[in-house]
Amino acid sequence: MAVGALSTLALRPARAKTDEREGRAEARRPELAAWLSALSFAGLGRPVGARPDWEREASSAARSWLRLVDAGRQRASWTSAAPLLRQEIGPAEWDAALRAARAPLGRCFWRKLQSCAAVEGPTGDLRGPYVVIRFESVFERGTRATETVTAMRDPDGGWRVAAYFIG
Repeated sequence: MAVGALSTLALRPARAKTDEREGRAEARRPELAAWLSALSFAGLGRPVGARPDWEREASSAARSWLRLVDAGRQRASWTSAAPLLRQEIGPAEWDAALRAARAPLGRCFWRKLQSCAAVEGPTGDLRGPYVVIRFESVFERGTRATETVTAMRDPDGGWRVAAYFIG
């Protein structure tokens, strides 16, 4: 049973950019949103092979980020997310979308890691790498859900949340 879905990149249309490089990336945002959705719901994406270090680091970052969401700290979750997410949705929109997806569920009682896989992104500027992390979660109102967090690697080597889906 789907309890809600939150797609961070598909919530609003891409903004106009003046820089040619940014314009190309903006034109590809719908493609990336579709790709992240496909990762979440169908498990698509080309694996990059076993990368236990990436998977461990990305899942740790995802758990830390989810603690912010669980605590109702939407602004902090937005601030600590990947630039890709923050470029696509403002803090007020993020707050509203996250509340709409999570409030009906109540508090998260527990979550268990289901899967974690390093994958390539679409070709070009948005290639990645990404790690798709799925959690089985149980919420206060007796709802079981799958939370999918897609983390992307920052240029400094750290991992940040680029997309969050719950269903």
